[in-house]
Amino acid sequence: MLIILNFCITNSSYSQVDEKYTIKTIVIDAGHGGKDDGTSGRKSKEKDVALAISLKLGSYIEENIPDIKVIYTRTTDIFIPLNERANIANRNKADLFISIHINGNKNPKAYGTETYAMGLHKTSGNLEVAKLENSAILFEEDYSTKYEGFDPNSSESYIIFSFLQNTFLDQSLNCAVFVENEFKNKALRKSRGVKQAGFLVLWQTTMPSILIEAGFLTNPQEERYLISKNGQEYIASAIYRAFKSYKISIEEKSQFAAKIDTNIQSNDSIQTINTSILNESLNTITFKIQIASSSNSISTSSDFFKGFQNIEEFKFDKYFKYTIGSTSNFEKIVEYKKNIEDKFPDAFIIAIDENSNLIPLNVALDKTKHNL
Repeated sequence: MLIILNFCITNSSYSQVDEKYTIKTIVIDAGHGGKDDGTSGRKSKEKDVALAISLKLGSYIEENIPDIKVIYTRTTDIFIPLNERANIANRNKADLFISIHINGNKNPKAYGTETYAMGLHKTSGNLEVAKLENSAILFEEDYSTKYEGFDPNSSESYIIFSFLQNTFLDQSLNCAVFVENEFKNKALRKSRGVKQAGFLVLWQTTMPSILIEAGFLTNPQEERYLISKNGQEYIASAIYRAFKSYKISIEEKSQFAAKIDTNIQSNDSIQTINTSILNESLNTITFKIQIASSSNSISTSSDFFKGFQNIEEFKFDKYFKYTIGSTSNFEKIVEYKKNIEDKFPDAFIIAIDENSNLIPLNVALDKTKHNL
């Protein structure tokens, strides 16, 4: 995992890891493949262009940062199920997952790059991109059972992503920003921005993950660029430079892991202005909300936390972290988060297991069977 944040409750004891975190493994995923062509242009298929760019990106990393282990989900024209792509990254304990795709649109004039992190779409355009990429599951046997009834063409199916949140959203968005900045400023591409949408290939990854749409094959002019040797090199080198910048930024901010003392006692109820949520028994999984992080300690009686009670503070390395809420019921923590978003718009949900370690939310939800 990229940054392991094991959340500590006030007055508990901690153990720290002495080794500074470094990025060691990256998984590069060339979208589509085999029987799944993806988007098609006049002269090319998405699966081929995505693979060419992916292999070039991997070679740049291997040549210039030899300490990084590069793993590909595919290096030839074969079909890999979406969930297996995430499994490859998870099994290899990757620090970053990059899925490379080429966009398509009914409007042949659409052009430019987009980089996505896992999340709930905010525009119909983002939803359509997710539908297009998620349609790859239609090539899989028994996809309805494998993806719990998910229908890539049904807007209603995407409601599930309003209940799920990528534990590594901040890091994923940070990486996506580096990518789009490189596309815009160095590769001189039109950047359509950093976005969020419900991509199944990112859904089950347990590390920061992004999906890159490197351009539109449905735009004849952009297709010529994307299938050219120079175009592919520019795209791959831009992603390489973004990865390098991301790696540096993460390692400079690396933090010590911490453990919650197993003998902690739960506090009483935690309240917000118009909602309360019980500190239930830790049970197997406990959900909390991180609301702030600071290099300086913030008094829990500060105006910053005005109207909120039982704020929990913990510290590791040079940073102080603050959480609120504690429950074994995911639905309750989701509802609670909605009530504090006006005050803390960047707050996010974390999950702690029975050994007091932070775990990915998708793993926690699987263990609790969504607790809904």
